Amino acid sequence: MQPLCLKCKGRGFCGKSFCPIYAKSQAIFKVEKMLDRSDFSSSSPAPFVGHYGYPNVNVGVLSPARLDEKAELYDAPRYWAEHNFKIPEIVDLRSSLINSRFKIEVKKQNKFLDISKEVGMASKPVDVELSLDEKPRFKLKVDSYNAPMGPNAKLKNVQITSNPKISHYVEKVVDDIDLKAKSAVLYLHKKDFDENFLTKLLSVGNIGLKKNRKLVPTRWSITATDDMIAKELIEKIKDFKQADYLAFFGSYLGNYFLILLFPEPWSYELFETYMPKSSWNVDENVNYTTDYEPYYGRKTYAENCAGGYYAARLSIAEKLEKMKKQASILALRFITGEYAVPLGVWVVREAVRKTMKNRPIEFASKELMLKYAELLIKKKFNYDVNNLLKNSILLRNIKNQTKLNKFLK
Repeated sequence: MQPLCLKCKGRGFCGKSFCPIYAKSQAIFKVEKMLDRSDFSSSSPAPFVGHYGYPNVNVGVLSPARLDEKAELYDAPRYWAEHNFKIPEIVDLRSSLINSRFKIEVKKQNKFLDISKEVGMASKPVDVELSLDEKPRFKLKVDSYNAPMGPNAKLKNVQITSNPKISHYVEKVVDDIDLKAKSAVLYLHKKDFDENFLTKLLSVGNIGLKKNRKLVPTRWSITATDDMIAKELIEKIKDFKQADYLAFFGSYLGNYFLILLFPEPWSYELFETYMPKSSWNVDENVNYTTDYEPYYGRKTYAENCAGGYYAARLSIAEKLEKMKKQASILALRFITGEYAVPLGVWVVREAVRKTMKNRPIEFASKELMLKYAELLIKKKFNYDVNNLLKNSILLRNIKNQTKLNKFLK
């Protein structure tokens, strides 16, 4: 802990509107009194599959410490975004979820996993009775992939006490052992199942060819789901006419996005810019990472921007598909000190969705749009966006690529 934190004790000396240290102490105060027993009844909104020790992983049945009629809110990223939940509300919900876990090899089966599969298939939280080896220990774990995780304990026994509500569409793809996982995901996505649900279905090995079904760590299944859906949309987008010069700007939870559309064939580049005092940036300098894909896509994982790259691309592709347009996309993400606690990849997906719902500004030329970007970012963050733009592969390609109309002239 830094000396400033010791002096501040949550009073905001750092300038942030939300103190993660204070939030953790508040969560402990609220949750610990509910962790006084090892047997309890609850409703589980989701399973969770860890990645440490792969292929021997921890699988958890996530559930509040007591029955709650609104248990679905504990694992509802799209709902949180649509209703503008703030960081304290999300941390409060997630820190109250007990991770009742067991260890298993990714291709093995047991009765605990059968119940996890039922939870992963259900459209509503599943009522369960849980017995743990010991009282749960409080823990608030946050990272850039998953939503925050709360207390955990080793699972001794679990039983389902109500009939899970499972859609017949879900039963159809789960029962079809000759249907590939990608086809199952795309089919359900067209039936309006959101990414969070599809991630759960994939992670517990409920879909895919019978011989290939296995557990997939939740953090991997999140990116896999975003990637599969986006690629399907992008193939459609490539048949559309090119968009105009358009700029979208918006934010959620301290993540600001400027999305620039150029009237060019599909390509995509993301810059993730970490402002001073933001998560993962402890110094006073502005730092950034970037990844790019050309018309025919990437052949390697986007190591620099990781899951955020795929989450942002999905939300952009959704908007282009609705617009019936294709474009080259330059996405600029600015992570500020408002985003005091990393909450998972879902924040990127939903922040970009909010951004793309805003009314865009249309420009007559590339130069005018880039000038607008320069002025906006300077005013908003006191930062020269040209530090990013001069390193843009996408802009360099647009500038240097020979166009067909040159030959026609």
